[in-house]
Amino acid sequence: MSPRLWLRGVVVVAVAATTLGLAGCGGKDDDDPYAIPERFQDYCDEVTSLQAAIGDALSTGGDTTGLIKALPSFKILAAEAPGDISEDWDLVIERIEDLVDALDGAGIDPETYDRKHPPQGLTEAQRGTIDAAALALVSTATSQAMSSVQQQARDVCKTPLAL
Repeated sequence: MSPRLWLRGVVVVAVAATTLGLAGCGGKDDDDPYAIPERFQDYCDEVTSLQAAIGDALSTGGDTTGLIKALPSFKILAAEAPGDISEDWDLVIERIEDLVDALDGAGIDPETYDRKHPPQGLTEAQRGTIDAAALALVSTATSQAMSSVQQQARDVCKTPLAL
């Protein structure tokens, strides 16, 4: 075999090996910084499908009633949440549910409740329960948990939690 043919054969083998090697590396989206990791895909699909509903709930309901309106969507997301933020979702949902329970227990509509002008018949105990639940909802721990789930959506799903 001539040196020229031998060299051509080596080059062909090297090119083939390199091409096959590169084709096998990286997986389908490893090099794409915007790709959603496969293990988070179901969660991110839910985030995307619920963004508008969460955004509408938060924008039409204000600070407290917006969270109450978004609660069904939050529960869906919590069910799909990755393990590293499941405790954050649990805390957010627990605090919203505590406020809902306090208002329901007092027979109060969240849309019309005004702490400065409470409805007649609201007892001090009921008011105290509502106040405690509202304070827990706006606590540092709840704010941090909400920030964590929002950051997770941005970092992992590459999109905000709400539109």
